Amino acid sequence: MPVIAVVDYEMGNLHSVCKGLEKAGATPNITYSPKELEQADAVILPGVGSFDPAVQHLRARGLEQPIKDAIASGKPFLGICLGLQILFESSSEGTQPGLGIVKGKVRRFLAEPDIAIPHMGWNQLQVTQPKSILWEHLPSDPWVYFVHSYYVDPIDPQIRAATVTHGTQTVTAAIAYENLMAVQFHPEKSSNIGLQILSNFVAQVREKIAA
Repeated sequence: MPVIAVVDYEMGNLHSVCKGLEKAGATPNITYSPKELEQADAVILPGVGSFDPAVQHLRARGLEQPIKDAIASGKPFLGICLGLQILFESSSEGTQPGLGIVKGKVRRFLAEPDIAIPHMGWNQLQVTQPKSILWEHLPSDPWVYFVHSYYVDPIDPQIRAATVTHGTQTVTAAIAYENLMAVQFHPEKSSNIGLQILSNFVAQVREKIAA
């Protein structure tokens, strides 16, 4: 089975992600070892919490460059929730620079009457990259589970794989280009749809190993 490194920087819902990967037929390895990230067949960067502590923990563990190296190597990479946001250059949630792997900023939802922030619960995706492996074997515009007050705003709109609408605001819900994929929602909390997304990621890892 493919070995997928799940990055441990004290900011992720690691065990739920690992259960999903096991169901999808992969061997998860929770780690903060740069060597194990390099040796893994793929990398997942989960994340729950606030932007500044997340990037501070990553840098304190010496993980910034290994994450950049993993993506540059071409191995499949999946960011989840905060693990999507910290790939960007900066966030209005904090003052620390992000990893800068993706050009753009993380922004806060604007306050609207009768609209709750954080955006929490099930919502429907509007898929903008229907051919992305993320959405294989899924119904069109599937429902997934969100918990977030901030959203990513990439400079290049072509990398958006899906959007979501909360109130009157339509924002990026997933990005995908080359070997890099990242989602704002929680696949590990999104029932069968989320499990299929993780399975699609594992399938891409298998294809990469076989190539």
